[in-house]
This record gives sequence, C-alpha cells and structure tokens, in this order.
Amino acid sequence: MTASTPLIIATRESRLALWQAEHVQARLADELGLTASLLGMTTRGDQILDRTLSKIGGKGLFVKELEAALAEGRAQIAVHSLKDVPMELPDGFMLAAVLEREDPRDAFVANDYASLEELPEGAVVGSSSLRRVTQLLSLRPDLRVEPLRGNLDTRLRKLDEGGYHAIVLAAAGLKRLGLGHRVRSLFDIGQMLPCAGQGALGIEIRADDEALAQSLDRLVHRPTLLACEAERAVSRALGGSCSLPLAAHGRWQGGTLCLDAALGHAEAHASPLLRASVAGDVTDVQAARALGQQAAARLRDLGAGSYLPG
Repeated sequence: MTASTPLIIATRESRLALWQAEHVQARLADELGLTASLLGMTTRGDQILDRTLSKIGGKGLFVKELEAALAEGRAQIAVHSLKDVPMELPDGFMLAAVLEREDPRDAFVANDYASLEELPEGAVVGSSSLRRVTQLLSLRPDLRVEPLRGNLDTRLRKLDEGGYHAIVLAAAGLKRLGLGHRVRSLFDIGQMLPCAGQGALGIEIRADDEALAQSLDRLVHRPTLLACEAERAVSRALGGSCSLPLAAHGRWQGGTLCLDAALGHAEAHASPLLRASVAGDVTDVQAARALGQQAAARLRDLGAGSYLPG
C-alpha cells in the first residue's frame, strides 16, 4: 500500500455516517499519507423505517451493501459505527482497525424536561432499541416507549414536531455532529448500560488485503479495541442480535478492564434486568474475549437462559 494508491471508502449517506467516513479519510491522509474518496450508499436498514430492526433482519442491514462494494472491488474500506457491525463477520472480511471511542453513553434529549426523572407519568419516550426500552422501563415502568427510526436528524425532527416527550440517542453521534447542546442529560452507566461497541468506529476491509491491513493497524486505538472485543464477546457468547436486549461496556481502571453487562427480557415487563460485572488484567485480544465470555457466563448463572430465544 503506497501513497500513490487511491482508496475508496464505502459509507452510508446519512450526515453522521458521512462525518465518520470523512474522519477516517482525514486520518488516512494525515497519519498514513493515503488519499481516499467516498462512495456513498443507501443500505436496506436506511430504506425500511416503518419497522424495528429486530423485525427486518438486524443491524447487519446497515453493512451488507458496503460489504458487497468491498467484495466487488468498488471500494477498499468500509467505515461503520462499531455498534452496527454483527458479532460474526462473513467469510472474506475483517475488522482492520477500531478507532478511539467517543462518549459511549446514552443521552436524554427533550425540549421541556431536563432528565428522565422530570418526565410526567405516562410520558412518551422514543426509542427502537430493545436494549434502551428494557432499561428505560426498569427505571420508569410507567413510561410509554414508542418506536423511533430514521437518521439522527430525522429523530430530532420527530421530537421537535411533538411526537414524543423525550427521545434517547447515543451521545457520540450528537457530539460528532456538533449537536451536544441537544443533550439535556447523560445517563450514568449504572442507569443505562451502552451496547457493545457504542461510540467506537470500525474499519472493515477484505480479509485478503494484507497490505492495507498492515497500514491500517497504525490507526488502532488499543484500549478501545480491547474494551470493544470484550463487549462483543459477551454478545457473541449469548447470541446477541437486535432481538436481544443486551448491553455490555468495558472501562479501564489503570491496567484493569472492568466489564459490565446487562440482559433484559424481550417482554420488558416480564422479568427483571440481569446485571453482571467482571474485571481482569487484559493485554491482548484473547484475554479481552475471555473476559467477555466470563461476563456472559455470569449472566447465565443469573438465569439468562430463560431470556434467550429458542
């Protein structure tokens, strides 16, 4: 891979996705001396907005078209929000880099209320994430949580038009687009545990592109990579998908990775939220994945088996 070899970055066309792709484009130029152009694409996940992801095939719907562009040679790089990347990549693809994480927390966004606690009884909160739904209802069982799909700007518009008292969004996306002022409060990790990979960006390439993989390794933010590997291992061990209200978040305390995981029931009112915490000295990917498997085992010990489909 040389500076004279132009790259093409496949990306979704939402404003946030383009910001992410342009961020990677700038990193490639500034740190690796590589030039790249963008190939904007509309994915099936972007097209179907009248149903929740769990009912139309899951998060993989945001990456399949981009992977097709890689496989066909129309692009060499695909940039994703890591939380949208399935736990198992198709044969022939690899995650070549995970970049430094933005704020991983969930944000409470409202026009008339400063926090979840201020919402009136029976307030309507917008979210299509089963993970957020189960955790919201564990905090406020009285709420009406209604589906909310679309890109970030669309969701904010629906709030402003009065369809919801409040909505819950990833803080990272708001901050990246200069919309941090829309955040009324941030959920503490103890209140609302993020999903695996939230706030991190992943760069996907063809697995046989060894020269590009070697170049992109210089962009890896190792603390974020190891934390996300542990989080994704929890989901992988429990068969995580959009139909499973699963959360996992790793945070560093010195050289120790502290991993929290939570599992809700698909019928949010049916069973209590299960929570587990583990910690370990993690120095490589293998150890990170082992820590994630340990957290998943703890959840199973707490009764996770009855929460899982099938």
